[in-house]
Amino acid sequence: MVKLICDVKIATMKSGQSPYGLVSDGIIAVDAGKIHWVGQAKNLPDNLANAPRQNFDGRLVTPALIDCHTHIVHGGNRAKEFEMRLNGASYAEISRAGGGIVATVGATRAESNAALLQSALKRVDALISQGVCTIEIKSGYGLDIETELKMLRVAREIGRLRPVTILSSFLAAHAVPAGQDADQYIDAVVLPALQQAHSQGLVDAVDGFCEGIAFDTSQIARVFDMAKSLGLPVKLHAEQLSNIGGAALAAQYGALSADHLEYASEADTRQMAKSGTVAVLLPGAFYTLREKQAPPIAAFRKHGVDMAVATDWNPGSSPLGSILLAMNMGCTLFSLTPAEALAGVTRNGAKALGLLDRGVIAVGNRADLAIWDVQDPAELAYGIAINPLHKRIFKGQFT
Repeated sequence: MVKLICDVKIATMKSGQSPYGLVSDGIIAVDAGKIHWVGQAKNLPDNLANAPRQNFDGRLVTPALIDCHTHIVHGGNRAKEFEMRLNGASYAEISRAGGGIVATVGATRAESNAALLQSALKRVDALISQGVCTIEIKSGYGLDIETELKMLRVAREIGRLRPVTILSSFLAAHAVPAGQDADQYIDAVVLPALQQAHSQGLVDAVDGFCEGIAFDTSQIARVFDMAKSLGLPVKLHAEQLSNIGGAALAAQYGALSADHLEYASEADTRQMAKSGTVAVLLPGAFYTLREKQAPPIAAFRKHGVDMAVATDWNPGSSPLGSILLAMNMGCTLFSLTPAEALAGVTRNGAKALGLLDRGVIAVGNRADLAIWDVQDPAELAYGIAINPLHKRIFKGQFT
């Protein structure tokens, strides 16, 4: 049955129109979980005139938000090392004390599926409360076959327990376990785990960390080659701390996204534009690590690279549990416009996940929507620790 969402201002987020694709005095017709019609009230077709209506007193409607880069399935936290850093400890000192990713790997291996699920659900609920309907979740805190698969199973279970779409990314190529050789680790853990994850239906995309402290381009290429042979799309943590060719590699493989990108060059940007690879900006990590070099936003604009924004919610470098704050940080730290920030968590966030059916309010798309207690779309990126969500709609149902 068609239902009408009436008396709203609609930020359709259609590309190539005004910054937000605004429709004033709008109506959205929803049917069977999809958008059936959208436009101004005066243009409502006669055959929809008698459909049930719900009025929203001029509130703003946007596509539901999308967090396209998270690590929210993990054990423990790293608050202690945060305190150590603020007291002057170096990364090496923290690592020697058992901190860093090693601490999270140990905690994640030790926790049961049920414990990992319960802690992750709290994080998911926080994102849902901010109008999020789609979340990407990465593995990568197992670094052994058993735990990598455990993390992916937990991610799948979240999607069954909450009204939210979960996409899982395989990230066993996240770090090299202490005392192991990177190539041997890829052979013994990464590639076999990827085969098992794929055969068990646990993975939607394959990710890696291409950086001097992690894996080089030749090693990531081996992982990507297997991903491609399995028919899985790829994405990549690239150029966060240095430039060792990750963004160019991502473009070469037609990656859905390259993420972080503080040290990406203009040549990288041109290659990403040619391949259609989305630049996923992660201001939470930039903020937490107190980095100085921002991603090349002007180059992304110049060459037409779509920019997404995400929380990168993880226990170490970005313990950021707010997609709305990520939007604000994208503006204040990276000089995005509010329109770019909103596109980053709607239209471009969807593209970064390879999803063509959401992120824009258009006929035929999923009716994943957020209704806000604001008048101007810029308010969503403007507020700091303010959540103006009025209602969230997931597949046409109010939640």
